[in-house]
Amino acid sequence: MIIVIKNGVTQSAIEQFKERLEKENLMVHPVFGENYCVLGIIGDTSRIDHTHLQANSIVEKVIYVQEPFKKANRLFHPDDSIIDICGNKIGGKEIAVIAGPCSVESEEQIVSIAESVKRGGAGFLRGGAFKPRTSPYSFQGLRLEGLELLKIAREKTGLPIVTEIMSTEFIENFVEDVDIIQVGARNMQNFELLKELGKTKKPILLKRGFAATIEEWLMSAEYIMAEGNDNVILCERGIRTYETYTRNTLDLSAIPAVKKLSHLPVIVDPSHAAGLNWMVEPLSKAAIAVGADGIIVEVHNDPANALCDGQQCIVPDEFSSLMKSLKEIEKFKWRYEGEKLGL
Repeated sequence: MIIVIKNGVTQSAIEQFKERLEKENLMVHPVFGENYCVLGIIGDTSRIDHTHLQANSIVEKVIYVQEPFKKANRLFHPDDSIIDICGNKIGGKEIAVIAGPCSVESEEQIVSIAESVKRGGAGFLRGGAFKPRTSPYSFQGLRLEGLELLKIAREKTGLPIVTEIMSTEFIENFVEDVDIIQVGARNMQNFELLKELGKTKKPILLKRGFAATIEEWLMSAEYIMAEGNDNVILCERGIRTYETYTRNTLDLSAIPAVKKLSHLPVIVDPSHAAGLNWMVEPLSKAAIAVGADGIIVEVHNDPANALCDGQQCIVPDEFSSLMKSLKEIEKFKWRYEGEKLGL
């Protein structure tokens, strides 16, 4: 349930109303915008007399949320959420770009790539320290050593780091050392991991599962948010379909769908979606054109000898070229939005 408060109501009146609702064993989450206040109500609302709610002098209207996700719902939070990471933002008008190798391989490798993607315009550095692989014989990552190398790259470039967590075992390390904790597609429904991450305040990059519906994806975000962590960034990375030409099928329709349903920022991973480096640029452009808040791209200085997923990595020069193209799309996009608003 969403309760919209009338304009001009005092903070003390809202607080008193909130306390009355909490006495009914309901969780009340106030959201304040520039010209509005809404109260998100979570719990069994069947005991409440809805006519009394609507008749309250401070209540503008009561909205019933049909979807099972509440805190991630746009009704709960009408404005787009903007996640601030070390002064860099995901959401809002600027395209957020996360770039780096699939796996951290050495200090020289990760620092070199970090410096290259920063020059190219990236705002964040990605790199896998713990690698979930289909085959147990494939490279599994440098693990904690990889985290240390990412920290070195961050120190030398200033780029916040993004890396994937695979279990609750290393949450303390990730909370201390990582700027954005990534939950991979395989762990999207690892609910115990999601609940523990929800108890932190770290930004969480939540990738969509291989065959997850949009509702299932948002419900996974809800697991994190229900524990108190609202800093969730969604990532569309392709889903499994009958098509085998590409690694996965990028679901571009999910971007406007999620934007309609949720206030959370959404970015796209064209590298894992296609699995082919020559598709990264057109898919990145398409993602921004349909409303994505950014992209996460795999960049490697020597893809032919990469220890993981070299076939989907672009080289630094290609990344720089891609960034120039995206900036042009960004300018056109916001000019078009301004014209629609008559600005």
